[in-house]
Amino acid sequence: MFPLIKELLKSPPDGRTIRVRGWVRTKREMKNLVFVEVNDGSCFRGIQCTFDTSGSLDSATVRALADITTGAAVEISGTLVPSPASGQAVETAASSLVITGSAPAENTGETPAYPLQKKRHSLEFLREIAHLRARTNTFGAVTRVRNRLAFAIHEFLQSNGFQYVHTPIITASDAEGAGAMFQVTTLDLAALAKSGRAPDYSGDFFGKQAFLTVSGQLEAETYALALSRVYTFGPTFRAENSNTTRHLAEFWMIEPEAAFFHLEDNMLLAEEFLKSLFTAVLKDCAEDLGFFDAQVEKGIIDTLESVISSKFTHMNYTDAVKELEKAIASHGEGLFEFKPYWGCDLQSEHEKFLTEKVAGGPVILTDYPKEIKAFYMKMNNDGKTVRAMDVLVPRLGEIIGGSEREENCAALEDRIRSLRMEPKDYSWYLDLRRYGTAPHSGFGMGFERLIQYVTGMTNIRDVIPYPRAAGQAEF
Repeated sequence: MFPLIKELLKSPPDGRTIRVRGWVRTKREMKNLVFVEVNDGSCFRGIQCTFDTSGSLDSATVRALADITTGAAVEISGTLVPSPASGQAVETAASSLVITGSAPAENTGETPAYPLQKKRHSLEFLREIAHLRARTNTFGAVTRVRNRLAFAIHEFLQSNGFQYVHTPIITASDAEGAGAMFQVTTLDLAALAKSGRAPDYSGDFFGKQAFLTVSGQLEAETYALALSRVYTFGPTFRAENSNTTRHLAEFWMIEPEAAFFHLEDNMLLAEEFLKSLFTAVLKDCAEDLGFFDAQVEKGIIDTLESVISSKFTHMNYTDAVKELEKAIASHGEGLFEFKPYWGCDLQSEHEKFLTEKVAGGPVILTDYPKEIKAFYMKMNNDGKTVRAMDVLVPRLGEIIGGSEREENCAALEDRIRSLRMEPKDYSWYLDLRRYGTAPHSGFGMGFERLIQYVTGMTNIRDVIPYPRAAGQAEF
């Protein structure tokens, strides 16, 4: 295979003959020289290709140099030589140029002008051309960071004995008990609406109501109680009509699940997991993170390094609420938009305060009120709280949520009934408690939230290639 530009930039300038393939970022002319910067997406920087127009360039190359514009796809031949310019060790002394795909700077007949000209474009505009935005510096960097983090997730979990399982996308179970699910059906809904009849799901494709999954956790538990340690990493779906910078209808989740793990084991796993991911991305995406630190949000690199070097503070929910109430007593009611109280679902502003003002670093909160947590979480002896945990990090708040699962069949069935859910709908899940039950724990982390944290991108729709949200299903 031919070398990528990131490999050429690391190569010695030994005069070897090379061929550069990529897309034109800039073209500059000076006296008898034409400088063309080409980027192929393999790294943040492009490679400079220098043409000496006073030399022996063939006529086809001269014409191509006159015609190329930003965005054109090119193949350039030349030699790899030392670069006299600052900031780059090598460049291409170019001898020939072929345009494999033009990108007109102005409207030409039926072809509109290439929309990514050499200027700063707003993120809102780039969302409208999501099929092209990966060619920009920002989205190229986001994609490379996303790629490295995905690989690092597999590296860490595989090296710790976790096996990757593919849980179903289509399910009849609501893992969260929240009901915000997309329905999957082959019934003729238009015909049903005209008839005025209620849908008969026994005649549907699956013979019952089916939905897109909100989580692979329940199915992952079945494999954890056979293979000890497993994880899922795949798309999940929430039909929440939330038009915010923090919500997507389709997103990716990482969900490790481990047999014989108690809450304390789960907490340690989550801490080591995050530190491993941040270490990998700092090492292998240094140039991209430097861009985010300089252009998107100052201090990102320092924040990640601080998390890596920190010992996570452990605090239970009750003590956290006391800290928040103490802060209000000192600073006044206007400290928070949402007043915290025991039993409330803590808001992002509360979580950030706990990490940045109270603990001065990452916090793992535990023992939440049962009313605000899912049915499968193990009850504490007080009968009021469950063995849940949320990992909070500075600048974001919650990044991981998990728990020790209820392994007692009778206790779990009572909890299901108390929430007016049907035990028969979870008979297979209850079977795990009937046959060889064991303590087990796990957590979930939204992949896009992780990428937001690492890059500083403020809108979650800018860290996934094609965002799906309420009213948005383009491309």
